Amino acid sequence: MEEFFTILIADRNPHVRRFLKRELEAEGYRIRLAESGIEVLKWAFHPDPLDLIILDPDLPDTGAGQLMDKLKDRIPPIKVVIHAFLSDYAAPHDTLSADAFIEKGGNSIESLKKVIR
Repeated sequence: MEEFFTILIADRNPHVRRFLKRELEAEGYRIRLAESGIEVLKWAFHPDPLDLIILDPDLPDTGAGQLMDKLKDRIPPIKVVIHAFLSDYAAPHDTLSADAFIEKGGNSIESLKKVIR
């Protein structure tokens, strides 16, 4: 039986979500999408387990710190990679609770692929 590595991509921008989905599916990953903090939590606590969350914390309905606290309280915990513009990230101290931080930019997809591997 083939094992799938499942990644949740959470970003308010639909273009970013679709781009990351396309690039990571091409690498063989199974992708789920979320555009809000509520959707992130729905997938994080869903019976179909996630292996990783790629999260831009600038979601419309949840503060980054609050969302990270809920994700880190999950058993077993899910690895979280913050994918955001450092200059736009209002609470850099929240990155301490993330497993990695990748700044958005022209080559950030390559950095994300490297961190995922």
